[in-house]
Amino acid sequence: MRKTLIALSCCGLAAAASAEQIGSVATKFKWMGPNDKIVVEVFQDEQIPSVVCYLSRAKTGGVSGAVGVAEDTSDASLDCVQIGPIDLPDDIRSGKRNGDEVFKKRTSILFKSLQVVRFYDAPRNALVYLSYSDRIIEGSPKNSITAVAIQPWHQTPAPAQTPAAAK
Repeated sequence: MRKTLIALSCCGLAAAASAEQIGSVATKFKWMGPNDKIVVEVFQDEQIPSVVCYLSRAKTGGVSGAVGVAEDTSDASLDCVQIGPIDLPDDIRSGKRNGDEVFKKRTSILFKSLQVVRFYDAPRNALVYLSYSDRIIEGSPKNSITAVAIQPWHQTPAPAQTPAAAK
């Protein structure tokens, strides 16, 4: 049974979305191995590519963190923004795909992860993203939420140069 759970957990990790780390700050000095830190990552909603999300989360350092066996805390913060025109797929607009997982990151060697899920708030025409930590036995009530009000996206052409400005 335990081997089956480990195999399922490892298979689930392969399907997890990836994020690009854009920075970090140290929060606690460690004599051996990397310091504890807060990392800032960015990822794109694959179903709605005109939305990007910025996630800050705790990352445990030390020797256990360096070899990948440390358990990160459930602390995280999330902010998502519209970066282009949004055309919602029909299944999201209808609410059939509320609660879709858009990001998942392993935060311990087994059974604990940080997830981001998406909801569509039709009356307000907004996408709502929720981050939370879960564990097979017990999750955490720590969470973060952000909303992206879907706005019309008009690209204005660059101003034309006048002949005088071109000289």
